Amino acid sequence: MMDNLLALESFAIIGEELAIRWKDGQESYIRLETLRRNCPCATCAGETDLLGRKYGGSPTLMAKSFELRSCAFVGSYGLQPVWGDGHSTGIYSYEYLKKLGAGLA
Repeated sequence: MMDNLLALESFAIIGEELAIRWKDGQESYIRLETLRRNCPCATCAGETDLLGRKYGGSPTLMAKSFELRSCAFVGSYGLQPVWGDGHSTGIYSYEYLKKLGAGLA
């Protein structure tokens, strides 16, 4: 369950990083390459069927794959980036972003 205090105040793309300011005053900085390589969507991260077989998880990445074109809020729980290669199906929960920013994911 997500911590009630975990809320995003603002974000900005600064050079090669996504900068996030949390409502508790903390800040996270995530390299765009790290963000893209850790995309949680089924195409990028893969998905497991009921028998434990994993499918997907091997996207072809190119230079444009690491160019963050835009990012939008998804409800009150996540961000959805749009990458230079057109990829836009990954929704990063605030909890997951916090872990990426701390190097824990």
